[in-house]
Amino acid sequence: MKLLLALTATLGALFVLLLVTASAEATFLVPYTPLLIGLNALAALLLVALVAAMLRRLWRDVRQGVFGARLKSRFLGMFTLLALVPGLFVYGVSMLFAVKSIDAWFDVRVEAALEGGIDLGRGIFETMQSDLLAKGRAMAYTLGETAKPGAALLNRLREQAGVDTATLFSSSGQLIANSSGDLARLLPALPDPALVRQARSSAGFARVESEAAGGYVVRAWLPVSGYPLGSETLVLQLEQPVPAAIVQSAEAVEAAWRDYQELQLGRAGLKHLYTLTLTFTLLLALFAAIALAFFLAARLAKPLLMLAEGTRAVAAGDFTPRATLETDDELGILTRSFNEMTQQLREAREARDAAQRAAVWGEVARRLAHEIKNPLTPIQLSAERLQMKLSGKLSPEDAAMLERATKTIIDQVEALKAMVNDFRDYARLPPPKPVALDLNALINEVLELYGEGAVPITVKLDPSLPRIHADPDQLRQVLHNLIKNAAEALAGQNGAGSITVSTESAGEMAELMVADTGSGFPPEILARAFEPYVTTKPKGTGLGLAIVKKIVDDHGGTIRLANRPAEAGGGAEVRVRLPVHRPSPRQACPA
Repeated sequence: MKLLLALTATLGALFVLLLVTASAEATFLVPYTPLLIGLNALAALLLVALVAAMLRRLWRDVRQGVFGARLKSRFLGMFTLLALVPGLFVYGVSMLFAVKSIDAWFDVRVEAALEGGIDLGRGIFETMQSDLLAKGRAMAYTLGETAKPGAALLNRLREQAGVDTATLFSSSGQLIANSSGDLARLLPALPDPALVRQARSSAGFARVESEAAGGYVVRAWLPVSGYPLGSETLVLQLEQPVPAAIVQSAEAVEAAWRDYQELQLGRAGLKHLYTLTLTFTLLLALFAAIALAFFLAARLAKPLLMLAEGTRAVAAGDFTPRATLETDDELGILTRSFNEMTQQLREAREARDAAQRAAVWGEVARRLAHEIKNPLTPIQLSAERLQMKLSGKLSPEDAAMLERATKTIIDQVEALKAMVNDFRDYARLPPPKPVALDLNALINEVLELYGEGAVPITVKLDPSLPRIHADPDQLRQVLHNLIKNAAEALAGQNGAGSITVSTESAGEMAELMVADTGSGFPPEILARAFEPYVTTKPKGTGLGLAIVKKIVDDHGGTIRLANRPAEAGGGAEVRVRLPVHRPSPRQACPA
């Protein structure tokens, strides 16, 4: 739909441009004006159909209660109004201006001015003809008083009269004498015999003729009565070229007059053509604006709908991250901020839930430790007493069975005691007593205990690591738990795996990482690994990582579990971040 609408709008703009060009007297397009009108009408109808389909779809969404449809319709109404009001105003002004301009082209004063220019040109030509005839009569009178007029007399009379060319012909059209101010002109233009006869039978006449080389010339023919009476009547021909400026002005006025008459004939059609052109332009602009309003409404409504859906989801307890608008404007920043807020709410809820679960499990652990630890010692002592009292009084087979039974009881009691101690440690973990602690030195101290272990440990410590603010005893417990878990994850690899312990600075925090090349965390365990009693070990209590998490939280740090990618060697990694030690002002400034 978007592609079809864009293509239709582009073609419509092209057709309107061609129609405007045709309206501006582009002669090569004038024959195609009906075709261009039809193409513009087709483009307008197609735009109307597409916009109607979009409006129908929006109306259907509004009636069906589709979320966001009312917001889109409101945006669409505002944008359409913004496009419609200025468009109609410009259309009305343009129509008024076009009609008034066309009417102004055919103003009575313009027509009168053109007709006056034509009359003025005619008057100039008539004046030149009358002047040339007057000069010719004076010359003919003088020539008629001479018995044999020749070239010398004719040249003198021509110069006195200021005529360009003077020629004397016989009644049969034969040249008698010629005088010309143009030295390049050897022979004059011979008159038509009919002109000679007309000149002899009249008092003379003149007219304006066009020259083959361009320009106009005024010619006069006059009879010359011979001396004495009864002699042959001669014909005097005079030529006077029309000045080029007068010719150009006359031709310009005449051309303007012809154009004006052509426009006058097409006046009504021109109005209709301008009206159609403006109407098509308005329709194209209007429907293109409505189509653009659809897209702008959808674009502006999209982030608001995303926020509305996210708000409803948060109200329902769903803190799943939502899609964001990847733009640099305020709407994009708003959606990203909402996602960040949702993430913070989810983390806060998880932290709250974890704290509640920790508190509940702490209370359970405390009660279990109290209830279980009391009978453990009597059970163990009773088993040992039975072993001591009965071992010498039974047969070897019975004695061996008794020893196995009592050993099993004692071993299980020891296991229960260890579990109870874990419960006690988790339930009664004291608050930390942080000091400025060298984490690298503490790691080296703890790793000395694992120097002869079956699993090799690689150490990568950042020498520029700042001191941290932590309780050394509790952090030592964290290290023991993490290294012990990593070693247990490699128990089935027959010494093929390895453990890596590393540190690095992370701004205001120091990071400790313990990684192994084991099988990693199972997906179902990874999300709940810090919850008490969640474990994959057959004999584990699941309190090790829970205790580590509680210690790290009490120190104001963070802990993150992850499975390493295959290209990094696979396995699991635990990253602990602890705050850097910042001395108080009193410590920093000694007295």
